[in-house]
Amino acid sequence: MTPVVSHLTIDAADPHVLARWWRDVLGWTYVWEPAEDDDEIAIEPPDGGATGWLFIKVPDVKAAKNRLHADLRPPNGSDQATELERLLSLGATRVDIGQGDVPWHVLADPEGNEFCLLRRTPDQLAAALAAEASGT
Repeated sequence: MTPVVSHLTIDAADPHVLARWWRDVLGWTYVWEPAEDDDEIAIEPPDGGATGWLFIKVPDVKAAKNRLHADLRPPNGSDQATELERLLSLGATRVDIGQGDVPWHVLADPEGNEFCLLRRTPDQLAAALAAEASGT
């Protein structure tokens, strides 16, 4: 037997703001409706298809590059440029962590946590992997 990941925990100065922002970005829902005085707020995908995220209030501010980050793909039917504009309009910011010239975008959430927006949609990735596996 191996352990099961319950959730990914993210430190936050304001877990209400950060959980709401990521909920909107990912199209997820609250696990429970947060009360004003909650110091922990959880979100998860509506279909339960991924590990949920738990935002916990901490007193210290983010001081360095993340050691763990999310890689997001544009949804099927969209593209990287469209999703980039959507994320920027929601308040994401572009950041340079020394990534150089790469086909993905490095962004940060409202508290400065880095994440990446990849180029291919899930369907595009699946097609590329299938073509690679078949040798075409």
